Amino acid sequence: MPDAPRSLRVDAVVLRHSDWGEADRMLTLYTREQGKMRCIAKGVRRLRSRKAGHLEPFTHVALMLARGRDLWIVTQAVTLDAYLPLREDLLRTGYAAYVIELLDRFTYEEGENRALFNLLVDTLKRISEEQDTCVSVRYYEIRLLDLLGFRPELFYCTACRAPVRPVDQFFSYSMGGVLCPQCGPRYADARPISVNVLKYLRHFQRSTYAEVQRSGIPAAVREEMEAILNAYLTYLLERKLNTPAFLREIRREGNNHPAA
Repeated sequence: MPDAPRSLRVDAVVLRHSDWGEADRMLTLYTREQGKMRCIAKGVRRLRSRKAGHLEPFTHVALMLARGRDLWIVTQAVTLDAYLPLREDLLRTGYAAYVIELLDRFTYEEGENRALFNLLVDTLKRISEEQDTCVSVRYYEIRLLDLLGFRPELFYCTACRAPVRPVDQFFSYSMGGVLCPQCGPRYADARPISVNVLKYLRHFQRSTYAEVQRSGIPAAVREEMEAILNAYLTYLLERKLNTPAFLREIRREGNNHPAA
């Protein structure tokens, strides 16, 4: 059996960090090559550290790692994209934090998932560059559910399997999708879903980002989409997310920001 490698190069996004020892930090990364992983950045809390600026949350970075006793140790770090607009606007910061929190909560250190990594970096770039973040955030949620195996059923009733007709329906978190008007009232967790919201969710589920980006989403549809997807994600995680409340507070204070 070949020896385990002593060094490793990874393309990563920093999800979060925490203090470790007197001057070090523990980093939680999502990498293209290894999926989610943790490593130690030594000395980065010292004022003269050259690596500290490359290892902030939301940063896309190329890292060289050396194998330590228990964890990998960062030996080199080069920023590939700092997504600077995320750090200059509180609302964009909130959306980026939401994207990161979802990925962090749903994933474990279980190996490579390049599609998930690509979705992450694409979404951070879109939030950083696009004026209206509604499409990028909702598309991220739908694609994340697909890649994690929680794709909601939007075309057939999850109880009787009848094709969904163009009328208002119900959505059940426990059943993982739509319930028809006949089956919906029999499920305690089923909530109404309008035909317009269902139309947009189906479009997002089966289309490319370029196609959904052309969608003009009315304000009422945005709010209902956000509520349904947030509740479904919370149900799957079995715990509340931190960032939605933060985003609602920012929007309340700035009341001119569109829902996303």
